[in-house]
Amino acid sequence: IIMKFSIALALLAASANAFSVPSAPRTATLLDAYKVAVVGGGPAGACAAEVFAQEPNIETYMIERKFDNAKPCGGAIPLCMIGEFDLPESTVDRKVRKMKMISPTGLEVDIGDTLKPDEYIGMCRREVLDGFLRDRAVEYGAKPINGLVTSIDIPSDHKENKDSQYTLHYQKFSPGTSVGTPESLSVDLIVGADGANSRVAKAMDAGEYNFAIAFQERIKISEEKMEFYEEMAEMYVGDDVSPDFYGWVFPKYDHVGVGTGTVVNRPAIKQYQKAIRERAGDKIEGGKIIKVEAHPIPEHPRPRRVQGRIALVGDAAGYVTKCSGEGIYFAAKSGRMAAESIVKLMQGGSRLPSQAEIEDTYIRDYDRAYGPTYAVLDILQKVFYSNNGAREAFVELCKSKYVQQVTFDSYLYKKVQGNNPLDDLKLLGETIGCLIKGYSVAKPDQPFSNPVESMKRI
Repeated sequence: IIMKFSIALALLAASANAFSVPSAPRTATLLDAYKVAVVGGGPAGACAAEVFAQEPNIETYMIERKFDNAKPCGGAIPLCMIGEFDLPESTVDRKVRKMKMISPTGLEVDIGDTLKPDEYIGMCRREVLDGFLRDRAVEYGAKPINGLVTSIDIPSDHKENKDSQYTLHYQKFSPGTSVGTPESLSVDLIVGADGANSRVAKAMDAGEYNFAIAFQERIKISEEKMEFYEEMAEMYVGDDVSPDFYGWVFPKYDHVGVGTGTVVNRPAIKQYQKAIRERAGDKIEGGKIIKVEAHPIPEHPRPRRVQGRIALVGDAAGYVTKCSGEGIYFAAKSGRMAAESIVKLMQGGSRLPSQAEIEDTYIRDYDRAYGPTYAVLDILQKVFYSNNGAREAFVELCKSKYVQQVTFDSYLYKKVQGNNPLDDLKLLGETIGCLIKGYSVAKPDQPFSNPVESMKRI
């Protein structure tokens, strides 16, 4: 049979040299299925791999360096993500219904009174959430590879020649070993979901972006102290904890995540972390640090998110919001949207999409859906995180039930809220009043300078 098949292929090749005929649609019954490599197994990669794996004519590979990885992350997810991604209760450690905002002068405002009984912010551990999403993708048929991509061969004609393939070179790891063995994989399409330091982005020349450093300590505190954080999270603002972001205490299953972040003064991140521990004070006093985590967080989308048949999603693409620093939902959503768009364009695995087609579907649809959210949060960060006077005003404004309602609705359901002209006009007046008051009571920000580090990009 093999001999007959080889002869048949030889005859077909000879015929092709003698006649010029249009290419027949590719089908899995005649040729191998198209191969897709998803690089990265976080929410973005796992959700993309899950979609591809359900297509019978697509062979899906998911490459992840650490399948037990616990990414440094506050771990907050919106309510809409629970239902939209069919997440079980086991992925949520705590249901936060109260958020305590603490200003530079110590003003405390509790928000959450506008939430309905069944509304909450989910707090999760990334090792639990990511593990669940990865396992589900594998159950659907994604082939997991425990490996670290080291380089990617990209053909010079990959944008025009759909017969060209990409070759990923990676170190494959076996359980219990720290040294990998070199392997390679040729595929027809790549989805880069490998985080802020994306090697896929570098290989495809996606361009650089500015970034923050997020630092977090997981602190085990007594059961008595954990009772305070049963449904409560805390957010601290002030130039002592961050000159352009906020510090947090977020509850987990049996401990709290205490952290902060900054873009403009990254070298001082440990100084800011010390300050957030001091601000939290006796609420975490006596706690034991069980894990220390740090990670870069993108500040804006990369200049190029699609090149040929390579598309970026999640942190690799730059999908983290200003002001709130949220990225989990947008990672999962972008991974799903990219994969769904590409699968549709592939028409049952019979063709490969072009760069223009991917940009006109995935990129266009994502930017239309979430561009306004990014824009609004960018403005809010510039207005309210720029100095201590503005931070005081921000916390003061949080007393407003309208502000609380708009804030929670926008976060929980991922739609920009606020369509009441009278309340919006009233809010403008309150904002001006709070800014005047905030500047009158706030202490000046401490000056700092890091002209070299501030220009670094990844």
